[in-house]
Amino acid sequence: MGLLQLIFTIGGTIAIAMWLLNWLFPPIERVRDRRASLLDMPATPRPIREDAATPSMPTEPLPEAPSWLGDYWAANLRLIAPYLLIWLLSFTLPSLLAAPLNQMRVLTGFPLGYYMGAQGSLLIFIILTFLYHWRMRQLERRYDLIPRHSPEERRRRLRIFATYSGFTLGFALLVFVISQLEQAWRIPVSVMSWFFMLITVGLYALIGLRGRTSQLDEYYVAGRRIPGMLNGLATGSDWMSAASFISMAGAIYLLGYEGLAYITGWTGGYVLLALLLAPYLRKFGQFTIPDFIGKRYPGAGTRVIGAVISIIISFTYVTAQVTGVGIIMSRFLGVNYMLGVIVGLSAVLLCSFLGGMQAITWTQAVQGIIMVIAYLVPVTWLSVKLTGVPLPQIMYGQAMYQIEALEVAQGIQSYSQPFNDWTPWNFLALTLCLMLGTAGMPHILVRFYTVPSMSEARSSVSWALAWIAILYLTAPAYAAFSRLEILQEVVDRPIAQLPQWAENWAKTGLLSIADAPEQGGNGDGRLQYHELQIDQDLIVLATPEIAGLPATVVALVAAGGMAAALSTADGLLMVIASAVAHDIFHRTLNPKATPRERLLLGRLMVLSAAVLAALTAIQRLAIIVQMVAWAFSLAAATFFPVLVLGIFWKGATSRGAASGMISGLMVTLGYMLLNYTFPDWGIFGINHSAAGIFGVPVNFFVTWVVSRLDIDQPTPASDALVDSLRHPEENHLNP
Repeated sequence: MGLLQLIFTIGGTIAIAMWLLNWLFPPIERVRDRRASLLDMPATPRPIREDAATPSMPTEPLPEAPSWLGDYWAANLRLIAPYLLIWLLSFTLPSLLAAPLNQMRVLTGFPLGYYMGAQGSLLIFIILTFLYHWRMRQLERRYDLIPRHSPEERRRRLRIFATYSGFTLGFALLVFVISQLEQAWRIPVSVMSWFFMLITVGLYALIGLRGRTSQLDEYYVAGRRIPGMLNGLATGSDWMSAASFISMAGAIYLLGYEGLAYITGWTGGYVLLALLLAPYLRKFGQFTIPDFIGKRYPGAGTRVIGAVISIIISFTYVTAQVTGVGIIMSRFLGVNYMLGVIVGLSAVLLCSFLGGMQAITWTQAVQGIIMVIAYLVPVTWLSVKLTGVPLPQIMYGQAMYQIEALEVAQGIQSYSQPFNDWTPWNFLALTLCLMLGTAGMPHILVRFYTVPSMSEARSSVSWALAWIAILYLTAPAYAAFSRLEILQEVVDRPIAQLPQWAENWAKTGLLSIADAPEQGGNGDGRLQYHELQIDQDLIVLATPEIAGLPATVVALVAAGGMAAALSTADGLLMVIASAVAHDIFHRTLNPKATPRERLLLGRLMVLSAAVLAALTAIQRLAIIVQMVAWAFSLAAATFFPVLVLGIFWKGATSRGAASGMISGLMVTLGYMLLNYTFPDWGIFGINHSAAGIFGVPVNFFVTWVVSRLDIDQPTPASDALVDSLRHPEENHLNP
């Protein structure tokens, strides 16, 4: 009865609140259709009707591809091939040669092998995405395919840039002013945390209410009018979840070199997005990833398989985000964990329920700015304290010299040397799974439907990676500075003389001391390294106290963690809602459903998924964190192969795609189950987190074999659709 009452209480309260919001804030009048479009095309009215709200394949045959399209496509492929080779070599060679490369030092003292994993490969990825976008713009200019923006659209983009630039400066100024007031009045940390939480969540809610819409294309794809730079900022914010903000630096601290697989893996996938997927998905121009799968591989089966996989991946991910919100609320605000989950869930719904992707996009851009400021301030302060230079991304190389000396003196395993715990094959397998999984994550892929053109899609990938790099280049600095501080001030010290922050965090359970013999220690009263047990979440959360920063910065970290969790949860809820309301209900079960019915069902699914995620998060299942890692393997083994083959090989068929997705899923799940159940069993030392490395080639191979043997080969209409995807003009051969 307790669980049933909880379900009714949460669901009923949120439903009533959403109804009141729906009544109090009617749809704001849309004025965009009275203005010229991005391509100087005449604007058309946008009533809510089936033919306007849902893009669909034309009933008459598509025109033949222009004669120059073959040359254009061949030139594109000649660009993609060497870029893919550089991408592959940029992380495989440094990984395999990490040990000898570590004998060389670069910049402020980085071992070269470690530097390539922490920063070098990521910088190459950024260069590749921007260079590819620039080269493709040159190619499109050669064929006179560059779209021209109207003067009004250029002014609109300038206003957007000025607005977010002003917000960035204003928020930074607010942090400075509040820190001065806190120093003068000695305001408690809890009060500062509540202040920042209310300010930021209130801002998200205001944007969500102002962005409310009743148009399906605005609700699902933000009207396809988001500029590339803004979409890149929103995509980066959508990507940088609570795991990136809170846990990644801790993973590097605990794993050392092996933890850099997360840095390389979670960023290298954006090169694949730019080269292989993002522009072509935008050209397809519909709502969801199952939309693409269902059109490219006709049949209800492929669409439903894609929708179900999207729901599984997204629900797992959003549950982890809601869990992170509950932990942040309970630790920094002192509220009950369950109440923290409910409050965080309400904030998510305020952003996504009424305005959908349109409100989410504007909100994620704000959340991304808050997140990056909150991430940079503490570690920059710590860099100044330890090195005197406010550039942690460069100066932590100096800290690594000191870390190595302390490790030798204390007999500790080297932090920067590779493969102390993993095999090289496991490192590379996990890196590849994270890359391919990134390129197959539905909540990231749908963001490229929101831009106005293929060129803007490529641009948004580049800007997203540049934005993500600010946080990912800084995470190893968090790990290094924290390790140096702990080795200097905590390890080999009398337990009675440990710094205050160690005692404070020991009370939270994130840090424990096991000196007693029954706990595995030697009982000598001095803390040895192996007697100190640290949770990976501690590194970022404890940095303000480690650096002796004011309460304002502690509160800022809490606000940044909330922003990270909420920005990702918003996008994931939209994927779940669109998969059920659009792909399963409308496209499969009830094609005659009206746009109003689909919009209502979409909002209902946002609410239902959020409530279910909250109920799951309240259980605080430890397996959730592991399931998030598995989600990348599942995305890599299911979506990535069929999406790439659907664009680059006209011979792929519906039976081939369905067989490939199911085969990749089953192989990946099978390896996960076996290795998780029997940890000593594995192929080349590859663990279950990287199981997708086996599912990906199986998916490619099965799709190819079944397609070759299929008696129902692709039709001319299917070939025309592929030609349409490859054509860079938005108004030619558009499905």
